[in-house]
Amino acid sequence: MNMIFERKLPIPQEVKKLFPISEEDTANVAARAAELRDIFEGKSDKLILIIGPCSADNEDSVIDYVTRLRRLEDKVGDKIFFIPRIYTNKPRTTGDGYKGMLHQPNPNEKPDMYKGILAIRGIHMRALRETGYSCADEMLYPEDHRYLNDILAYVAVGARSVENQQHRLTASGLLIPVGMKNPTGGDISVMMNAITAAQHKHTFLYRGWEVHSQGNPYAHAILRGYVDTYGQTHPNYHYEDLCRLAETYAESGLSNPALIVDTNHANSGKVYTEQPRIVREVLHSCRINPDIKKLFRGFMIESYIEDGAQKIGECVYGKSITDPCLGWEKTERLVCEIADSI
Repeated sequence: MNMIFERKLPIPQEVKKLFPISEEDTANVAARAAELRDIFEGKSDKLILIIGPCSADNEDSVIDYVTRLRRLEDKVGDKIFFIPRIYTNKPRTTGDGYKGMLHQPNPNEKPDMYKGILAIRGIHMRALRETGYSCADEMLYPEDHRYLNDILAYVAVGARSVENQQHRLTASGLLIPVGMKNPTGGDISVMMNAITAAQHKHTFLYRGWEVHSQGNPYAHAILRGYVDTYGQTHPNYHYEDLCRLAETYAESGLSNPALIVDTNHANSGKVYTEQPRIVREVLHSCRINPDIKKLFRGFMIESYIEDGAQKIGECVYGKSITDPCLGWEKTERLVCEIADSI
């Protein structure tokens, strides 16, 4: 093999012993999970905001951001359910670039996945302990989910992973909502097939075990835009797109039909300042079409403390080192605007 085997990494049980979850935090995770299930089942009309940095690159600034969300919830918590984005895995289109805290807990140092595993458990635990938030992460490596499975509120399967069998089958064994993004090429049937697979029972190989999943009724759609054969980005959050998805869901027979709209990525063409306008358009579509309103559950928004993005090594506190994000002042105004409009 053309590989160098660096070290044997700790199993999830060993990491959880280093970062144990308290009874109080366990109860808080369970309470938030129950409230989130009510939203996906249509028993609650709160709007979900999966919101935060493109990637979690610095523990202190991420926790600072999540703490600001907690204070903001005092104003809008009766209408909005916050799920902070603490994305510790970062898929890369070409494989190059910063791959997230799991790979590099310090972006300025070489990869160290042992330290990375400890770091991702640590940052999610700190968010839960200091703010009460169970958060969202992306499932880049399905086998790594068990390092965080007791403290997460939400999991996203990315556009490059949604066709992968192991991602689909692992999602079918989770107890929390899993959002399936449409693939980068935009084929909605691929996303719907992934949701169907995740909602069904399966027998498969996972972490060296033969396992039997029970199916996840909260697997659902995320629209994030797409890229055509010429490399041009196209949105799929417009009224016609949402109508078409509502019709597709109605024909599918899937449990708990639900949609999250990703306001960045190909939907914005990575122009982060377009996110507020996209939010307004989607909310307008909900107001004029009851089928869209019934399907729609919330937004995924890329937001951080400072506007935009920076290169690794520039060290501007609270500024993304991957995709550009909406700064805190604009984020706070947008969240209050959303709350006032629903």
